[in-house]
Amino acid sequence: MARGGFAQWGNDLYTGRRSYPIIQRRGLWFSIVALFSTASILVLVFQGLNLGIDFRGGSEFTVSGVSTTDEDVAIEAVASVAPGEEPHVSTVGADSVRVQTTQLDNQQTNQVSDALAEAYGVEASEVTSNFIGPTWGQSVSIRALWGTVAFVVAAAVFMALYFRAWRMSVAAVVAMLADVLVSAGVYAVIGWEVTPSTIIGFLTILGFSLYDKMVVFDKVRENTVAVTEQTRSTYGERANLAVNQTLVRSINTSVVALLPVAGILFVGGFLLGAGTLKDISLSLFVGIAAGALSSLFLATPLDVALREREPKIAEHTKKVMDLRAGMVAEGADESVLAAAASGSAQLVPGHHQGHTAQPRRRR
Repeated sequence: MARGGFAQWGNDLYTGRRSYPIIQRRGLWFSIVALFSTASILVLVFQGLNLGIDFRGGSEFTVSGVSTTDEDVAIEAVASVAPGEEPHVSTVGADSVRVQTTQLDNQQTNQVSDALAEAYGVEASEVTSNFIGPTWGQSVSIRALWGTVAFVVAAAVFMALYFRAWRMSVAAVVAMLADVLVSAGVYAVIGWEVTPSTIIGFLTILGFSLYDKMVVFDKVRENTVAVTEQTRSTYGERANLAVNQTLVRSINTSVVALLPVAGILFVGGFLLGAGTLKDISLSLFVGIAAGALSSLFLATPLDVALREREPKIAEHTKKVMDLRAGMVAEGADESVLAAAASGSAQLVPGHHQGHTAQPRRRR
């Protein structure tokens, strides 16, 4: 799409000349989210996450200055000393290999170091070894869990007070948790190690997800002020207009955020083999994409579904639809009613039922 075409498309979405029935199709989005969430839960239960050595504990060897980073060389070297051992081998940089095993005693550690040095054709001094206990990783996990709980609770309270609507708070929290769940499921499917850097990435996802939902909900609140004092459109239709109006902004923000993360993921993960960069960038990439989509296709539709259960909103929606059906029966122009149904017109503050609605122009 040409630049001018994209700008015109965005302007049409903002003014309501073009509209996508996102809220009206919320059943479809809920089903898709439920499918991905269920799949993520099944993967996490039956396959599980590939926990790094920081969480499970074990011995770690780093071989520097190697001429080849072939993982089979390390696997065979470890097997020659400790039969039955299944080491995890990864490349670090261009000429280093990291080998992780279960906890080995001092004699086995020395034997594995010598075997790795001989297998890769390097001096024994080029092989370093150390033992990492699981206590530190468990401590990080517990603190991260409590930090996540505190963040979610604080975010829920803040949104409930800011928007003066607990339903928006509930919708945002559910969407944020779905973002993390799907991201964890993707991580489990790919099989990359979960390290403390991964946990940091998951926590960062929550912040980005909350920010994106705040922007969309702020527009929903603006569009639905005094919504029950007019009969041109329903709460859901006004919310749908808000989603369409923030669609371009969400796309732009997500692309700008994803490009550098994708660069880190590609360069750090596939070219340099840098474990820390790979661990945090994958969780960020999946989480940012999921957060942007959930703001539009889960959080706002869920808010509308909850709000339409309110007697006041439900009564107003029925009133608008009955009035619209009566107008159709009297031969009203269906194109005009379709425009109203899309939420393309907003009431200028001070205009109520019986006044002509004027579209709000973008400044």
